[in-house]
Amino acid sequence: MNYDLCVLGLGYIGLPTASIFATRGKKVLGVDVVPCVVDTINRGEIHIEEPDLDVLVRAAVHSGNLRAALKPEPAETFVVAVPTPFKVTTTNPKAPDLAYVESATRSIAMVVEAGNLIILESTSPVGTTELMRDWLFDELSKVRPEKAASLIGALLFAHCPERILPGQMLKELVANDRIAGGLTPAASEAARDLYRTFCVGEIFLTDARTAEMCKLTENASRDVGIAFANELSLICDRLGIDVWELIQLANRHPRVKILQPGPGVGGHCIAVDPWFIVDAAPDIARLIRTAREVNDAKPQYVIERVKTCSERFRSPVIACLGLAFKADVDDLRESPAMDIVRHLAAEKVGSIIVVEPHISELPKALKGLVKLTSLDSAVAAADVVVLLVNHQEFLAFNRRNLDGKAVIDTRGVWR
Repeated sequence: MNYDLCVLGLGYIGLPTASIFATRGKKVLGVDVVPCVVDTINRGEIHIEEPDLDVLVRAAVHSGNLRAALKPEPAETFVVAVPTPFKVTTTNPKAPDLAYVESATRSIAMVVEAGNLIILESTSPVGTTELMRDWLFDELSKVRPEKAASLIGALLFAHCPERILPGQMLKELVANDRIAGGLTPAASEAARDLYRTFCVGEIFLTDARTAEMCKLTENASRDVGIAFANELSLICDRLGIDVWELIQLANRHPRVKILQPGPGVGGHCIAVDPWFIVDAAPDIARLIRTAREVNDAKPQYVIERVKTCSERFRSPVIACLGLAFKADVDDLRESPAMDIVRHLAAEKVGSIIVVEPHISELPKALKGLVKLTSLDSAVAAADVVVLLVNHQEFLAFNRRNLDGKAVIDTRGVWR
């Protein structure tokens, strides 16, 4: 059968997107290269944690409008929502890695037809949508040489970045404004018409390069603001000032809105996207680079504080509260809390106990190095308690149970 949409990548972006289209009446094929992910979704279950996503996926699958598979099949629209991580090159340890985007793009060469719309949702460096067109033409020239030239000229390419926050994905998918940036005006308009299926926010038309840069700019702006707060926290530590009280007072100014400091910056957006701008213009992006360096250095500052605090104990037991990159999600990608715990364990600073209420087992990088346990058990056993993530469970914790413990609160919630 021909599907309305084929969504490549069924992770934190692809699965909600595929499911919401399916519940709005579209016939959707979701594609992922991991067999257990495909099997899980076809049972109407989910492999990631997100409020109400299980209900949406179950409804989409049981309606017959969503099916998962390992390979793409013919569709009117192809949506690429795969990871765009880093890779190390001889000149840049944080270079964009577009291997997943390229692989997904080439995988549709055998099934695309004239008039198809191909959308890149993955946050990507400027020019990636054009690269997709080139990769697809190259692959078509290999597998369908007789049709390559006519097909590539009859395909529509657009970049439509998501703007959703883990923990609020389903609400923000529908409510947030979107950008449809095509390689041609016709592609922008076709993408806009598609997202109107569920999006009640405004959809703005632009070109692909502007759309790509807009998503990077949004996250780089946040990163710069967080870097200011994190640098301020280092200065306040040296001067003996409560940084959270300081920010609260400074924010009383009608034109000041300082963000909150933390142990670093994580997630697959803010911790990654600014580097794509730096990679594109390394000689000009000085402020963006510096902000990234400030935020990337904050975990090491926390590690040194924990080491100093632990020196007063002969065999310190350290409870690290939180592994996720932000509150109340299970997403560990680029998490500064993960980096902190991993380094403390590797340096054998003490016995490390971890509390992360949103996972049931430790990630591979920490197995055999630390112990995962409950909040009450961890705090009871600990000499040093390090709050790394402001999960609701930690905010509600009875602070009297911290009496006699050395406490390092990187989120300012136990002040």
